[in-house]
Amino acid sequence: MDLREHARDVIRMEAAAVAALAARLDENFTHAVELILNCRGRVIVTGMGKSGLVGRKIAATFNSTGISSFFLHPAEALHGDLGLIRSEDVLMILSKSGRMNEIESIIAATRRLGVKIIVLCGTVDSPLFKSADIALDCSVEAEACPNNLVPTSSTTVTMVMGDALAVALLKARDFSPDDFAVLHPGGTLGRRLLKHVHEVHHVGDEIPLVPPDAPVSEMILEMTSKRLGCVLMTSETGEVTGIFTDGDLRRLAQNKRDIYSLRASEVMIPNPKTVSSEAVLDAALAIMEKHSITQLATVNEDGRLIGIVHLHDILKTKLV
Repeated sequence: MDLREHARDVIRMEAAAVAALAARLDENFTHAVELILNCRGRVIVTGMGKSGLVGRKIAATFNSTGISSFFLHPAEALHGDLGLIRSEDVLMILSKSGRMNEIESIIAATRRLGVKIIVLCGTVDSPLFKSADIALDCSVEAEACPNNLVPTSSTTVTMVMGDALAVALLKARDFSPDDFAVLHPGGTLGRRLLKHVHEVHHVGDEIPLVPPDAPVSEMILEMTSKRLGCVLMTSETGEVTGIFTDGDLRRLAQNKRDIYSLRASEVMIPNPKTVSSEAVLDAALAIMEKHSITQLATVNEDGRLIGIVHLHDILKTKLV
């Protein structure tokens, strides 16, 4: 038996199941998003077995994107935890078969409160699918298990549907990286999104700056004394017009013999990349990575030079 080929079959089957899910999305998906958007309470997710494990992940994803949610175990719900559910909540039920006594009892109890119910179900002709206010079809042709028994494709499809809901809600609410950072202050990514360029950049006399008519010798002295691997040039009104790096210096020395007769305006790289001093460090890092550079001039809202940030300044924060 070729175990790797068997594994590839599993991956292909689950990928096909997810692709089929995308083709089945209809107006019910939109209605589900709108219901959650207008919810004044919490999204309570429930499900038994593997569906329950997927439900925990969906609830966690909702919470991480600002949708208040928690997972309620069906058995615990029937032994007192139904008291957690309020009329303003939305109940989301996950089930492959759509036939479970515990779930049916929860539905009966929550209906008395007027709670709206969204179902992610793998059996469209089941009682659960038909009884929901909004039902999302999470059916699969077959599990990736060779005996068509172990929840594999079905759990993957249900989790993907949960992700699709979470991201659609994120888009509908204009949930920004700053919003994400507020909810994730303890993680590295959250700290990168909370820390701003103006907290680490160099300003004032620390900025390596020369006038456009400065000779190369002055540029080298300024670059050496400021230790940031470059010098900047600005216009009379303070906009950044050029940059000259130590790499540019090496390339210039290789191609020209008499570099000391040249002026900054002749050798600078015009219109260098800049970043707002109010930008988060993650945005500055993304610009550096995209353009393979290690320095960025920092500017105000009018595009005038405020400072300069080096890749090492970001690395020193230990956020990357």
